[in-house]
Amino acid sequence: MSYQLTHPSLQHDRRILLSITKWLLIVGVSQAVQIRLSASERKRLRKIARGHRSPVREKLRAQIVGDAARGLPNTVIAHRCGVVEDTVRKWRGRFAADRLEGLKDLPRSGRPPSFTPVQVVEVKALACQIPADADVPLARWSCPELARHVVAAGVVESISTSTLRRWLTADAIKPWQYRSWIFPRDPDFAAKAGRVLDLYAGIWEGESLGVDEYVISSDEKTSIQARCRCHPSLPPGTARMMRINHDYERGGVLAYLAAYDIEGARVFGRCEPSTGIEPFMALVEQVMTQEPYVSAKRVFWVVDNGSSHRGKKAIERLTKRFSNAVMVHTPVHASWLNQIEIYFSVVQRKVVTPNDFTDLAEVEDRLLTFENRYNATARPFRWKFTRNDLDDLLTRIDRHQAAEPALTEAA
Repeated sequence: MSYQLTHPSLQHDRRILLSITKWLLIVGVSQAVQIRLSASERKRLRKIARGHRSPVREKLRAQIVGDAARGLPNTVIAHRCGVVEDTVRKWRGRFAADRLEGLKDLPRSGRPPSFTPVQVVEVKALACQIPADADVPLARWSCPELARHVVAAGVVESISTSTLRRWLTADAIKPWQYRSWIFPRDPDFAAKAGRVLDLYAGIWEGESLGVDEYVISSDEKTSIQARCRCHPSLPPGTARMMRINHDYERGGVLAYLAAYDIEGARVFGRCEPSTGIEPFMALVEQVMTQEPYVSAKRVFWVVDNGSSHRGKKAIERLTKRFSNAVMVHTPVHASWLNQIEIYFSVVQRKVVTPNDFTDLAEVEDRLLTFENRYNATARPFRWKFTRNDLDDLLTRIDRHQAAEPALTEAA
């Protein structure tokens, strides 16, 4: 007997099959995680889905969640997004559990490391050595040179310059850079530096300075040349910096002497053919014959150990000429403690460089005109180095000196 679809028993089976199918579809839809979005979440998902710079995988996940929030079943979402239903269920469930954070990739172990921690440490240790100590004829390491050396030394089989640079950057190691420094050679460095720093803080011999007491920082900027360029300098233009001709004719040199009131932020300067006792005393005369210094109780002159104001004779010479003047010396090789050096740095950058002057008269006119311009708007320097910083510096120096014999013996 052949069965046809019209047979009563088959019609009954068909009705049962359709009922089961409907039930499965209803159960499948009802079991899908319901997604409801807040206004901010909807805005964020729309931005991800439409963003030109959004990664493709993030766009896909945002589209899946957006369709789910509109009530579409997983089968339809999978068809629209070109993925399987399991993918839709995964991101639908992840979003329901963790919201927007759930759409991010979970942390992974990633690719196994190509270098051991020991190799990384050895490379960094080499970067912290002077190349000559490793028998390499270089003054400083560069990343390519260091990469070449660690391979030749057998530390690693191979390494790229970018990888090595990333390792060094992680610990802020920059072996290609350097800066100069100097050990204190003055046996009274701490005492002399402390007196200067106390004056900057408004203290002298443990007592605060009065309103009629002033601190002057003074020095000479020597050998300022008048270089007349063989061709006129060209001003800057669009996509072009100022250009200065390399060749020049010498027009002589002069010295710029200046005194700086650290509280009033006022500069007193003069130009002289050279430095010496007489030019320096002329500067002192220029300052001390003006108010408020002429009637001040005390005026402290902070100077370095230059020949024009060195030693006890300079102190006696100043006191003899002006009884209210007190000379205070910085330690030997410590001109960085003299605030006038900051002003000289400003002059060098803003007035002298690039050096293109017709003659010395033009140099002098430029310096003195700038001095007036500076005084019109200047404010006191924000001096931050204090006695506490000095103590820390001396402690570090002592620690370094104590470690030197051990390093020498180990070498």
